[in-house]
Amino acid sequence: MSSNMEVDIKTWTAGTANTRALQRYRTNDPKLWAKLDRIKQSLDSLCKQDEAPTKEQMRQIIDDIVYKEVEAEKKESIKKAKEAEEKANKMTLNKYIDEFIKQITNGTRITNRGTRYSLGTVKAIKTCLKQFKAYQAKKKKELDFDDITMPFYYDFMAYLNSRDYNINSAGKIVKELKAIMAAAEADGHHHNTIYKNVKFKGNRVEVDTIYLTKEELDAMMKADISALEPAAAQARDIFMVGVWTAQRVSDYNNITRDAIHTTKKHWIEEIPDPEHEGETIPTIRTKEITYIDIIQKKTGAKVSIPCKKELLEILEKYDYNLPHLEDQTINRLIKQVAEKAGITQPVTIETSNGGVKKKETFPKYKLVMSHTARCTGATLMYLAGIDAYDIIKITGHGDIDILKKYIKADHLDVVQKLTDKYDYFD
Repeated sequence: MSSNMEVDIKTWTAGTANTRALQRYRTNDPKLWAKLDRIKQSLDSLCKQDEAPTKEQMRQIIDDIVYKEVEAEKKESIKKAKEAEEKANKMTLNKYIDEFIKQITNGTRITNRGTRYSLGTVKAIKTCLKQFKAYQAKKKKELDFDDITMPFYYDFMAYLNSRDYNINSAGKIVKELKAIMAAAEADGHHHNTIYKNVKFKGNRVEVDTIYLTKEELDAMMKADISALEPAAAQARDIFMVGVWTAQRVSDYNNITRDAIHTTKKHWIEEIPDPEHEGETIPTIRTKEITYIDIIQKKTGAKVSIPCKKELLEILEKYDYNLPHLEDQTINRLIKQVAEKAGITQPVTIETSNGGVKKKETFPKYKLVMSHTARCTGATLMYLAGIDAYDIIKITGHGDIDILKKYIKADHLDVVQKLTDKYDYFD
């Protein structure tokens, strides 16, 4: 009676040629021989019964052993294939990160304000999430949504500190990871809410920065920078536009002629009547006002900035089409310009590196960067006596507390401001 099992005839002939060959065959194909052994044992038991087994009974035994196991193997194979397919199609944290970056880059995912992510923001997110993947590589483990726990947070922060990330940089990385987790939860990919824990946060400290005085700005404009690379002059001009607009590079780098407006202000002023002593004559006065309208990329806020003559001179120099330089290039060159201008006095600031705060002293020019322009603009307006509420209408800050972080006037600056504005101290 056939077992309905198929084997290679040459392998079978060679494997059953002698006892040693049979032992090797049984070792090399244990599943085949396990079935054959069960068939033999079942048939032997059937034959030991009082009545002689029928052909149908023996056929049933063989089929039960052979086909049931084949069916079980088939089901297991289907199950494994389904699990493999589900695993391949399952959205994991790393897959989501890649998809998220792809979407914000091509514009298929927009911000909560309904705008596209700026190139600067996309670049920052890519940089931050790159460190999350580097952490996984170091741990030799791929993390998924449910792995984002408090123990992970503490270990991840320790990892960033070990790589000498300052508190703000490490905090920004954690902030972007939290944003990814929030977006993935909103999209229905996980239910892990540990990332919302108040202790799971991107820490931030107020970092000491500087501002430049009017005298230092004048020195930079007058400095002989002919020995520097040609782009240094462009970097200086771009920086000065940042000072006189108090905007971010991404905002003032895109000023066009269409953004410049001129209006006239009319008012009546009483002036002394030359023909009648003690009397006045109403006279119409006119003043021309030039201003720039800017839609800030980061906030979407519209700000209008009165133009100083220094600002207009630079814009006219480039026919209202400022050259574009990368932030890194501006930061590198503006330091060189500041050094040429003699801005070398020592400045002590508080820094943070590897999670540790410390005070360090640098020549002032080494601290000048593109962001210094915005801080300088806000500080000079403050020292000129402009009301803080009017300043935020220009800078676009959400409230006074945020603006305060940009005003870098020291105690002596404030004393001079007070004595200039009020005669109380005379």
